[in-house]
Amino acid sequence: MSIHSRSRRNALKTGLTASLGLASGMAFSMEDDQPKGRRATQKHELPFRVSLNTSTLMAYELPVDQQIDLIAGAGFDGTELWMRDIRAYLEKGGARADLKEKLEAGNLVLENIIGFSQWCNDDPEERKKALEVLQGEMEIIADLGGGYIATPVMGVEKLDPLKFDEYAQRYRAILELGDETGVYPLLELWGMGALHRVSDCAQITIGSGHPKAAVLLDIYHVHRGGNTWDTVDVLNGARLPVIHMNDYPATPAWNELTDGDRVLPGEGVCPFDTVIPKLYAAGFRGGFSVELFNQGYWSRWDAREMLERSYASTVAVLTGAMKG
Repeated sequence: MSIHSRSRRNALKTGLTASLGLASGMAFSMEDDQPKGRRATQKHELPFRVSLNTSTLMAYELPVDQQIDLIAGAGFDGTELWMRDIRAYLEKGGARADLKEKLEAGNLVLENIIGFSQWCNDDPEERKKALEVLQGEMEIIADLGGGYIATPVMGVEKLDPLKFDEYAQRYRAILELGDETGVYPLLELWGMGALHRVSDCAQITIGSGHPKAAVLLDIYHVHRGGNTWDTVDVLNGARLPVIHMNDYPATPAWNELTDGDRVLPGEGVCPFDTVIPKLYAAGFRGGFSVELFNQGYWSRWDAREMLERSYASTVAVLTGAMKG
């Protein structure tokens, strides 16, 4: 039975017990898998966090402190904030300590920060400037209590197959910034960008030779990049702190999709009933963070309804997939 034919309402009503068996006979324990201190406040009983990337609120033009309050109020376990929103808040006189306090008061894990440094640019001078910017951003993130920043390969239009060792060393250079700041860069897959193959991400992360190297996957981008779900469990899921959560429609074709085509989990054709158990079996216990850019949703719903629907659909899909 496909997850798309299951009743989302029934899945939400049913919930998960402390331990559920997968189709493979595997079971998970809430005591083992949930971050300490979060079980008493979570609305769901899943071995993953349900989080929100603030791109999903972009159209509402809310300041970052209001975003945090709304996300916490909607019941999410964590959030991914955008660096540009944090900087705007700070430039208007806001304090890093106040944002950290809001995150803690809302019991939100700061999953990751979205930034766009050109750390992989082929121009050495541009890379040097980018590393200076990135270090400053990492210091801000550390003050907020976060541990990760997204790092797509900005400034590279197409990967050169003869330069993968060099790309790996460029990635290692920013990982070493993480050694100084305590905030580590996640190599981000972009389905429409130069780094759109999961296998290329794996080659660069492994080639970096750094123990904190990790990939940032996205349900939509894996599909948009022409990748297969059949081998996603080759990756060590325990090394993935967060995955961007969304869905994609059957049409247009994968290579014609745009960011605006992303839909809520369960409203597209992603085979979540296969994908989620694979990720779980591979060790993933991090956050599924809803990331959407759907103008149709923004035009129909206010920010609160957008959040409510994002949370409910994600919990329903994850619950249904884990029940098998």
